[in-house]
Amino acid sequence: MLSQATNALHMHQKVTFMVNRYEIFADDNGEPGPLVAFVEQKRMAFKEQVTIYTDAGKGQVLAGFRARKVIDLGSGYDVTDGAGRPIGQFRKDFGKSLTNSTWHLDQPGAPTATGSERNAGLAILRRVWGFLPFVNNVPFPFRYHFDFVRGGQPVFSVDKKTWVRDHYLIRIADPHVDRRLVIAQAVAVDALQSR
Repeated sequence: MLSQATNALHMHQKVTFMVNRYEIFADDNGEPGPLVAFVEQKRMAFKEQVTIYTDAGKGQVLAGFRARKVIDLGSGYDVTDGAGRPIGQFRKDFGKSLTNSTWHLDQPGAPTATGSERNAGLAILRRVWGFLPFVNNVPFPFRYHFDFVRGGQPVFSVDKKTWVRDHYLIRIADPHVDRRLVIAQAVAVDALQSR
C-alpha cells in the first residue's frame, strides 16, 4: 500500500500493442518491493485520460489524470484522487520544452514545483535524434533524468535506470508532496515525453 512516508519508488514500463503499462513498486532496500500502483495508458487516445489503480487487478482507483483540452500544448492535466476529488495539476511548459523538457506541478497549499531534464546537452541531442534518417525507429540510446524543485529545494527526481527497457527510480525529497501526484507526474514524464 502506498504511504505518504514512502521516499522512493520504482516504475517499470511494459509496452504492448495498444497500451503502455506501468507498474510502480515501493522501494525495498534499493530494489522493487511491493506493487503500489498500476497504470494502463491507451496509445493514441484522442483526449488523454489515465487511471492509476492500487493493483494489477484494477479493483480500486488510487488516482488519475486527465487533459484539460484535446490539444494539450501547455494546457495541463488535472490530477484527482480515487473518488475524483482534485489533488493537483501539472502542465508541460511548451516554450522551454523546445530545448529542455520542462514541467510545472501544482499541489494545493504549496508553491509550484518545476521539473526539467538534468542534462541540457542530452535534452538537445534527444530532440535531434528523432530527425536523423539512419536512426528511424531506433530508441534513444541514452538515459535521461528529471529533477523537480521548488524554491531551489529538491521535491523529487525521476531517473531512468536502464538503457533499453524503461525502468525508473523515483526519489522523493519533500515529505509533503502527495505521492499520488508524484506517480501521476512520473507516468506523464514517460508517456507524454514525445508530445
